[in-house]
Amino acid sequence: MTAHAQPPGGPHSGPLPSMAAVLLSVMVSLGLLAGCAVPPTAPEAALPAVATLDAPAVVLATPAAKLPILAPVRTPALPAATVAAAPAVAIDPVSPDRPVDLDAPAAHTDLWARVRQGFVMPELDTPLVRKWEQFYASKPDYVQRMAERGGRYLFHIVEALSQRGMPTELALLPFVESAFNPQAMSSAKASGMWQFVPATGRDFALRQNIFRDDRRDVLASTRAALDYFEKLDKQFGDWQLALAAYNWGQGSVQRAVDRQLRNGQTAAYTDLAMPEETRNYLPKLQAIKNIVLRPDAFGLILPPLLNHPYFLSVKITRDIDVDLAARLAGLSLEAFKQLNPQMNKPVILAQGTPQVLLPYDSADIFVRALANHPGHLATWTAWPAPRTLKPAEAARLVGMSEAQLREVNAIPPKMLVKAGSVLLVPRDAGRGHDVAQEVAEHATLSLSPEPSPLRRVSIKAGKHGDSVASIAQRYGVSVAQVAGWNKTQAGASFKPGQAVVVMLAPGKATWRGEKPHAKPGLRVAAKGATGGGRKTARPSASTRTHVAHS
Repeated sequence: MTAHAQPPGGPHSGPLPSMAAVLLSVMVSLGLLAGCAVPPTAPEAALPAVATLDAPAVVLATPAAKLPILAPVRTPALPAATVAAAPAVAIDPVSPDRPVDLDAPAAHTDLWARVRQGFVMPELDTPLVRKWEQFYASKPDYVQRMAERGGRYLFHIVEALSQRGMPTELALLPFVESAFNPQAMSSAKASGMWQFVPATGRDFALRQNIFRDDRRDVLASTRAALDYFEKLDKQFGDWQLALAAYNWGQGSVQRAVDRQLRNGQTAAYTDLAMPEETRNYLPKLQAIKNIVLRPDAFGLILPPLLNHPYFLSVKITRDIDVDLAARLAGLSLEAFKQLNPQMNKPVILAQGTPQVLLPYDSADIFVRALANHPGHLATWTAWPAPRTLKPAEAARLVGMSEAQLREVNAIPPKMLVKAGSVLLVPRDAGRGHDVAQEVAEHATLSLSPEPSPLRRVSIKAGKHGDSVASIAQRYGVSVAQVAGWNKTQAGASFKPGQAVVVMLAPGKATWRGEKPHAKPGLRVAAKGATGGGRKTARPSASTRTHVAHS
């Protein structure tokens, strides 16, 4: 996890949908107005591009997160689905069994007030808290952008915390971790809104493969973060220490606590010797908490947020291109990715990402458009390499250009695709089925450097002759290779002085005798049997070779 000291920049999110429009669209999407001739609602203004964090330790839109802009793939007609998919329905993913009622009194209450009511952590009052209060108060535009961006996700986090009976201070932690940017990437490779490093993400079941990175998934990463907090709270029994462990690592905090206790000293958060980042971590959160409690005391205004979901989820039952999903929802590709940032490739695999998140009106539009879409949904699919291949050969086998294959699969120059690797390739009549769950969940791409071209070396057999086997052993190659290079049999022998061909990698030694570092014509120092004396040795005539390069 990485704390960010600098404010993010870039545009902020637009206003939340109006209550009347949201209610109407949700009722339509859930089939409550099935008998009424209600035309599709117009899409809300597209969500803005994800704001750019100015902090030096953070970069956005990592190569894995960028979806390549590729020319359309021309594909023949695909076979119809063998099983009819159930109609898509938009639901609240945090409470899928509870009807969404935007007319309920609770939906009209202030979400910030709900956050404040759930504060239970001990207060921290230190000079570092004052420092960060002044920092945020001096950057009202930053706080406004960060709070509006967080407004997309805050209800769902608060709802999840409420279901677990956990402090709502934790809902503010993404302000510290990522400025509520699910596409943030730290210099330590921590990713997503909650800033999981790869190993910790795997520990908490956040899938990371060539198709998706669940550390960026809004719902999955929140579930994992709350699982982690519950584990840390159980270990330390102290929320301040648990937060320090989230940033610094539970092992590091436990050792610091044990050190204090061995010395007969108290082991509270403020007592521990810790890195500078961790020492500032909780004061940052406390400063944000104080601003949420009393924004007017710091000359700040928080954007109004109502106590209802900002987005709904729609189940995906067929593979679908990312850009098509965005178009069916009436969103730009960038706006779609702000709620669905986990995709690494330009296709959503139903067996790996079974739902997409969409703003209310967009969810309604998507449900309608998906049901009425006349053509196939995906132009991309997964293809396992049958053997180790050059990218040019793989491209030829799947019917695409080498440049396009390299771009969409992020294959650098001078690399081979190893057997069993999964590549993203155009879907055609022969590859028209949706990707299987095993591939969607576990696909990997393994690369190896292209071997350097071999150089032809001509040697002469020793004065007592050499066998194919002895030459192979001497040069570290196979008997079959030596036999093939010299057009003879594996059990054959060479006459004394006969020219023998071997193919060696550049830089490989041209002689292999009993002394592995010895070369023809060089004296090899060897320790004497006693007294530390030294004597010299030459390779025998039968193991020396005369080398000619061609």
